Amino acid sequence: MSIYRLSSVLAPRSVALVGASPRRGSVGDAVLRNIRAAQFKGDFGVVNPHHREIAGIATVDSLAKLPFVPELVVITAPAKAVPAIVEEAGRLGAVGVLIVTAGLGQGEGTLGDRVQRVARTFGMRVIGPNCLGIMMPNARLNASFAAHMPRPGNLALISQSGAIAAGMVDWAAQRAVGFSGIISIGDQLDVDIADLLDYFALDGKTKAILLYVEAIKDARKFMSAARAAARIKPVVVVKSGRMVQGAKAAATHTGALAGSDAVYDAAFRRAGVLRVSDLRELFDCAETLGRVVAPPGKRLAILTNGGGIGVLAVDRLVELGGIPASISPSIRQKLDEVLPPTWSGSNPVDIIGDAGAARYAAALAILLADPGNDAILVMNVQTAIASADEIAEAVKRVVGEYRREHSGFAKPVLAVWVGADQKTRAMLSEAGVPNYPTGGDAVLGFMHLVQHRELVEALAQVPPAMPDTFVPDVDAARSIVATALAESRQWLDPIEIRRLLDAYQIPMVPTFAAADAEEAVIHASAIFAQGATVVLKILSRDIVHKSDVGGVVLNLTSAEAVRTATADILARARALRPDALISGIIVQAMMVRPKARELILGLADDPTFGTVVVFGRGGTAVEVIDDKALALPPLDLPLARDLIGRTRVSRLLRAYRDVPAVAPDAVALVLVKLAQMAADLPDIRELDINPLLADEHGVLALDVRVSIGSVERKFTGSGPANFAVRPYPSQWQRHLDVKDGWRIFVRPIRPEDEPLIHEFLQHVTGEDRRLRFFAPMKHFSHEFIARLTQLDYARAMAFVAFDEATGEMVGVVRLHSDSIYESGEYAILLRSDLKGRGLGWTLMQLIIEYAKSEGLKRISGDVLQDNTVMLAMCRELGFDVKTYASDASLCNVTLKLGGLIAAAP
Repeated sequence: MSIYRLSSVLAPRSVALVGASPRRGSVGDAVLRNIRAAQFKGDFGVVNPHHREIAGIATVDSLAKLPFVPELVVITAPAKAVPAIVEEAGRLGAVGVLIVTAGLGQGEGTLGDRVQRVARTFGMRVIGPNCLGIMMPNARLNASFAAHMPRPGNLALISQSGAIAAGMVDWAAQRAVGFSGIISIGDQLDVDIADLLDYFALDGKTKAILLYVEAIKDARKFMSAARAAARIKPVVVVKSGRMVQGAKAAATHTGALAGSDAVYDAAFRRAGVLRVSDLRELFDCAETLGRVVAPPGKRLAILTNGGGIGVLAVDRLVELGGIPASISPSIRQKLDEVLPPTWSGSNPVDIIGDAGAARYAAALAILLADPGNDAILVMNVQTAIASADEIAEAVKRVVGEYRREHSGFAKPVLAVWVGADQKTRAMLSEAGVPNYPTGGDAVLGFMHLVQHRELVEALAQVPPAMPDTFVPDVDAARSIVATALAESRQWLDPIEIRRLLDAYQIPMVPTFAAADAEEAVIHASAIFAQGATVVLKILSRDIVHKSDVGGVVLNLTSAEAVRTATADILARARALRPDALISGIIVQAMMVRPKARELILGLADDPTFGTVVVFGRGGTAVEVIDDKALALPPLDLPLARDLIGRTRVSRLLRAYRDVPAVAPDAVALVLVKLAQMAADLPDIRELDINPLLADEHGVLALDVRVSIGSVERKFTGSGPANFAVRPYPSQWQRHLDVKDGWRIFVRPIRPEDEPLIHEFLQHVTGEDRRLRFFAPMKHFSHEFIARLTQLDYARAMAFVAFDEATGEMVGVVRLHSDSIYESGEYAILLRSDLKGRGLGWTLMQLIIEYAKSEGLKRISGDVLQDNTVMLAMCRELGFDVKTYASDASLCNVTLKLGGLIAAAP
């Protein structure tokens, strides 16, 4: 249900604790003491039928006896009592419950199931059970049994582990890091990670979100929330179980490569979430993100009094993909004026071991003013000559002055004080300077900033359009899979596979099936006539890996050789696999492409995230080499290129020595086509092209396996049941009649529409822009347009309309659903010179139709009072129009869905 009523649960005006205890060391005692110590300012009551007072607080024996109705009920009572307590809270009108108690269980018939059903009946939110609790410093609420209450700050932590949450609190107390909220989610009967991502993404007091994840329950919901949050602020995750492989035995090379943790890694990457490897890195990431903002580049200048630690930091920087900032002649001259002649003269800027506060301050001021770097790392090794505390004070002063002068964007400054005491670290922390124990940790913190910026930029990239020539024959492909399923088969045969790949324009070596040796000779003779040699392979739906039974013979040059090889292959297969049903022999042309690279491409089925696209180095040793990368579909060309670029074999796709480069985007296009195939054919469980030959002439699939099976719906809502990321909804493309013979083509917006939107806006007057955006917009940045064109189709829709005669964009209508998918907010904009021709009415009818198909109950929008044309159309469409009491210049228009769409006037 996303953020529905969450604000009242996480920042309640009243709280009741049920299950408080006078017994020291009990959970009920710890939670009570923490609530009191945090000095919660709202109404607070304690419920315990066995004690009249606890810790000096008078108790009541039921929630109904409290003098107020609590918005949040915190439960530490025994598990058997929890369902009845939740029901009483719901009947009284409580907004939500926080169940710290463990042992409720999950699944039908359990106490947890009873709690879920009761909470849904009353529209209550549930956090837990089996959790540490929640800590909301800004609300002065500590409803947990953690040892400390974090100070207020700008980091949010969402954790599936209570111990991790408690550990973060202890760490933060030592480093002066504050939190906007810490939520231990426990068993997630209701409120889950995605709900809290939505909440903290919109929370103005939260600068970054930290996640500790053990497993994701609803992948599509998580991906939607994570992608939305990552566009707004950094989201960092550490996930346990990195070394655990998927329990399912994989039937193909592709499936074997797609281990469960690798899929999580691909999902986090696709969502724009920064993944770190362990808790220390998460702590360091929190240290960085809580104090500074991401720089525009990755050039780091290092200021140090010790050359050795500076060089080690540079080594680590280069290893992680950062760039040591260059020192320009003009900056070197300025440094010469304030530093001794023995300074290093380059980056790292080694200002010599006797450097004191004044020397550090002068050099730092020059580096801060240098446009040749993006951030500065200040390092200090304590000596008996200069005071480390005085140097830290000087750095604090210079950084403070610089930030006051550059309030719009201040260059990040990071620090390493080797061997410093807590006082020095606290001084730097209070100044908002992230500080670390080693140079390697500091460099990693800097690269976290860089990686976050790169992830966000990737989310905002404008992908190129697919070639117009790619129009798959979806009906033919579906017929192939449907026929095999009707015969209760798990695998497609080679001829079916060839037809399937033809339907998606993926080149495959000519392939023929032969029942016996004589039929094999007939097919081989046709290949010999073209000047090629022949490959024979065993044809059996039960033998997936042909080479395991000696089922492949290469480079045959005569009919007699084909007869002999056929007999040998069949005999070996029957001897080694007597249980297998053998249908005959596959006959293929032997492809001699000596400079081609052998690759593997495919689709795998993950139990959490659905279909996954796999790419890597191919061949029989593919699992041993283990050079692969994964991505969640759908894919466009930039995503496919990124997938390729994350493998070692990608370097071999470029030209080297006498080997030409692989044809541009030939491999990337196959990946995009496979992703589209997965969207169109969800019953494909695994697909394995190994090898795919790639050279300067293009690509060619040699050996392909396709596993099929009726897929159980993994994800709710519309769109492919096997995709965690909802793909482009091409089914909503329409050719529509407007008025007087005017025809338009309407389709969902695409990221590559950004140039068309810019051109479209040139035909919208300043007044119409004001009516649409509530401001006289004159300039539209790339970032602004990207937010309009790059949608998460699981949450939003925008239709763009084109004049069929001219191809010009003439209008846009959009809808964004609320967090619980009950209502949506619409907006519409037309070319100013085309208003009054019925286009607005047509587009509004389309967006209403779409909202109904998504199950929304109403749509609404805000319209300026002087936008009389829009208000008149809304009334004709059946919208209820009301003027805001707080702003007479603004109206809210609302349409309840469920009835017929109004006819055109």
